[in-house]
Amino acid sequence: MTLTEKLQDYRIILASASPRRQQLLEGLGFDFEVIVRETKENFPATLKQSEIPVFLASLKADAFDPDEFGPQTLIITADTIVWLNNQIIGKPENRDHAISMLKQLSGNTHEVYTGVCLKTNKAIHCFSSCSKVTFRHLSDAEINWYVDTYKPYDKAGAYGAQEWIGFIGIEHIEGSFYNVMGLPTQKLYVELCKLI
Repeated sequence: MTLTEKLQDYRIILASASPRRQQLLEGLGFDFEVIVRETKENFPATLKQSEIPVFLASLKADAFDPDEFGPQTLIITADTIVWLNNQIIGKPENRDHAISMLKQLSGNTHEVYTGVCLKTNKAIHCFSSCSKVTFRHLSDAEINWYVDTYKPYDKAGAYGAQEWIGFIGIEHIEGSFYNVMGLPTQKLYVELCKLI
């Protein structure tokens, strides 16, 4: 029996408003619903790299009790960060902030970490995935046009790899492309096979 067949008996909840995550989960062939509960995305300053999104995904999962949805419930939460020069690059606050972020990423290699938490009535399982992304040098005109056209204010690092800036700017990705989009689909499938 495939994982998709096993999950037919589950109520799957994706706790993310991200259209990219929803698209990627749909690509795995799962039937799911989206329920988002607001959580304060604060984390201890001592956390580094993959520890941060795993901690935040766990916080999001803590907002859900699987028992309130029935015995066969799977809750999926996730968080993605960009890591450069030993510091987190979050979501931009405004246009100038987005431009500043992209100037930092331009001509450099950064890491994208996604933490995922899977929660059922019987278990909680968290994991992370890392991808290394290298951008060619981006001109000021390219950065400004991208920010003004795509307004990437809901994206870690102020960019979407699946958008224009990814098409023209990304030279190399080491690791999962889908992880850079916000959900490491292959690893998610493998981890679900262990859990379900």
